[in-house]
Amino acid sequence: MAARKRELTPERSVRHLFGAELRRHREAAGMSLDQLAEVVNSSRSHLGRIELAEYMIPPELPAQLDAAFGTDGIFVKLYALARREVHPDKYRRRMELETRAQAIACYAGQLVPGLLQTEDYARELFRVSNPEATAEEIEEKVAARMSRQALLRGSPAPHLSVVLDEASVRRPIGESVVMRAQLARLAELVDTPATVIQLLPFEHGGHALMGGTLNLLTLDDGTTVAYEESIATGELLEDRERVVRRMRSYDLLRAYALSPTQTAAFIRSVTEALTP
Repeated sequence: MAARKRELTPERSVRHLFGAELRRHREAAGMSLDQLAEVVNSSRSHLGRIELAEYMIPPELPAQLDAAFGTDGIFVKLYALARREVHPDKYRRRMELETRAQAIACYAGQLVPGLLQTEDYARELFRVSNPEATAEEIEEKVAARMSRQALLRGSPAPHLSVVLDEASVRRPIGESVVMRAQLARLAELVDTPATVIQLLPFEHGGHALMGGTLNLLTLDDGTTVAYEESIATGELLEDRERVVRRMRSYDLLRAYALSPTQTAAFIRSVTEALTP
């Protein structure tokens, strides 16, 4: 029995419309995904995920589709719009991509990133970010954040590379016992087979990522996507050109940061300076 086709939702976004048009023209041409994959030098699974808007459209594909279907630039025009739109399900999409990541690179400017937070540190952050939240709401958020950290205990676990701005270890969150425990957690993960943490000192001065946080996710198919956040908003970047620019900015920060050994010593000095 043939598998039931998943229903498409072209009204949700340009990316969804691109996928729906891809399926419509493919079926009108009497082509299976396997047959089209041969024509455009792709894979069946890759094209299937593009039809479902689960995968960012590679830049070379639209022109190949227009040539294959004789559509006079329709797919090129749709791609020009799709590559600039904000993903409509960016938060859920980010979580899905994170579970597929084989390597994660992160820059954190003001706070310890979620994958490295202790429960008490996360609890304090949720409390100060929304003073009106109930205890139950806060605990739900803490539990969700801790569940994300299961990624680091997977087999195999993704390799995690983190550049922390000095502010993220200097700024006390909660009482000193909370911050001490958080710094101890960082110290444990500074240099392990799966994690590397480096600190970017204040003396470095300005840089391209000062305005927020950045996560670069290298996926199981070799592609890399970026997710950047400000105070209350986030943007998922899958367009190759924009991702490459963020990768370059991150590589520069990592080059300017302290080594893992120097970072561990720095974290120890900050911990010792905290009032017990």
